[in-house]
Amino acid sequence: MDAANRRLLLLSNSTNFGQEWLDHAEEGIREFLGRTVDEVLFVPYAAVTFSYDEYTSLAREKFGKLGYQVRSIHEAERPKEAVRNAEAIAVGGGNTFHLVTHLYRIGIIDEVRRRVLRNGIPYIGWSAGANVACPSLKTTNDMPIVEPPSFHTFNLVPFQINPHYLDEHPKEHQGETRERRIEEFIEANPDIYVVGLREGSMLRVEGDSISLIGEKPARVFRKGEEPAEYHISDLMEFLLRREGDGE
Repeated sequence: MDAANRRLLLLSNSTNFGQEWLDHAEEGIREFLGRTVDEVLFVPYAAVTFSYDEYTSLAREKFGKLGYQVRSIHEAERPKEAVRNAEAIAVGGGNTFHLVTHLYRIGIIDEVRRRVLRNGIPYIGWSAGANVACPSLKTTNDMPIVEPPSFHTFNLVPFQINPHYLDEHPKEHQGETRERRIEEFIEANPDIYVVGLREGSMLRVEGDSISLIGEKPARVFRKGEEPAEYHISDLMEFLLRREGDGE
């Protein structure tokens, strides 16, 4: 499926320390959606310890402040039709396994992919919502509190994202670092890049172009290569090449 029309804004997190929910992303969201979008279809299924209604209310308040209406897919009688008619889609963070389970339950994986890749409707995802833009959920940080039918997700980009990427290793902690866990992933999945996306950072994808937004660099992993730091001025289009595309 042609990806030349895709438009994605993928955020590591929804809340920066010392700021309110999505405050750090307001400018990026407004610039990304522009004035051609009136309504955003919100997907709240990553919520677990609070209701979809509560999550939707939060999204309505924030996006309303930016000038956009919000409709939640959990309120739609025909979810696939809601996706077909959506002007833009926003997928919230929370538990990725819970999110993916419900994406399969309502049967919208393929529909979202078609709308984003074929029709070019804007897609915004934060945390779990960014993770599911990737080929699979395998680089999430979440506990598998439920078992989805598959780990395959929207596959809007050919690389994986690890949201909330951390370099720190707490003193006296003997467990695996985040980097070690990603090294395990690339050992088992040698042909795919993983982007460790630090909090406050986001990736904007426009067709075959990609840019990093935020004050922190992203850390990129692939088997056989040293992990590398990429900054906002660096070219990262190599991430969008699928195997077999060539150089």
